[in-house]
Amino acid sequence: MDITIHASFLPQDDPDASLAFYRDTLGFEVRNDVGYNGMRWITVGPAGQPGTSIVLHPPAATPGITDEERRTIAEMMAKGTYGIILLATRDLDRTFERLQESGAEVVQEPTDQPYGVRDCAVRDPAGNLLRIQELR
Repeated sequence: MDITIHASFLPQDDPDASLAFYRDTLGFEVRNDVGYNGMRWITVGPAGQPGTSIVLHPPAATPGITDEERRTIAEMMAKGTYGIILLATRDLDRTFERLQESGAEVVQEPTDQPYGVRDCAVRDPAGNLLRIQELR
């Protein structure tokens, strides 16, 4: 089979803050920015990788969920336990410096993990956990 990962979805509750973080701090390209009924879906992705994107979406727009589920999602986002994504870079220290300079919430400084990777962890403006591994 010829299957690739085209897009992953992460919730966002402040489109302008999320856009600034992914575009200005991480350097991602903005591929789409669509508004509807006062909500925004923003598609971003790493430069030079047009086939891989992250869609930053308003969690309240998900069809079929109940008000109780929306409250649970909001609570989990506030705690930073709802969305997670793993990114990779060749220069983890420089990437981490840039994240710190931006004011991103640091969860873990660059660390050599016992399972063989070096990584760090931060939260984006919506509370999503970003683990960033160093490519070797």
